[in-house]
Amino acid sequence: MSKLLSALDAFDDRPQARELRERTYAGLGDSVVDVGCGSGRAVGELAARGKKAIGVDLDPAMIEVATERWPAGEFHVAEASALPLEDGSVTGYRADKILHSLTEPEAAVTEARRVLAGKGRAVLIGQDWDTFVLDSDDPELTRRLVHARADGVPNPRVARRYRNLLLDNGFVDVTVEVHTIVWTDDACLPTLAAMGGEGAWLDEQAARARDDRLFLAVPIFVASGTRAG
Repeated sequence: MSKLLSALDAFDDRPQARELRERTYAGLGDSVVDVGCGSGRAVGELAARGKKAIGVDLDPAMIEVATERWPAGEFHVAEASALPLEDGSVTGYRADKILHSLTEPEAAVTEARRVLAGKGRAVLIGQDWDTFVLDSDDPELTRRLVHARADGVPNPRVARRYRNLLLDNGFVDVTVEVHTIVWTDDACLPTLAAMGGEGAWLDEQAARARDDRLFLAVPIFVASGTRAG
């Protein structure tokens, strides 16, 4: 869990990630549930803005970290498809980098509609695991590694479906944006190692980082919609 937490912290600390997080908070209203909250940063930031912020994650260890880091938030261990909230009890729903890990992301969006009040706003955020863009001396191997990593995720291409998932569950005024996070330093090397890269391929990327020649770009999809009725 420590490696995952370190990777999440490194990503969340990037200026581009902070700016994107701020953008996703717009229009969520006074009471927000953050699904797949991880270490709770979004909950803490929302609570600091005077919102009633509720974090939900399936991992008890993550919830323990979140509770310790962000005591102003409210945290629960629960599944995305079974939130511990009453019908229509929140004005905002946020799911960041979580739907790709679910075997049935449709159930999570259905649950989002249940817990949102009328005119409540849902925001879905995440990467498409097939679209990591990486400069490499071996593009064929890089392509295979990216696709193999994607194939190890339950729903690697769910971000392409965000718009339709919202529309199919009674959301209106649905919009989609794409924001790209770019790495040019060694902070992304653990991510590349997790893709299965090793030996000469990973050594090449480490050398690129030392020479300021590394380039990794990951498009992040942000879809939002308003609960009809």
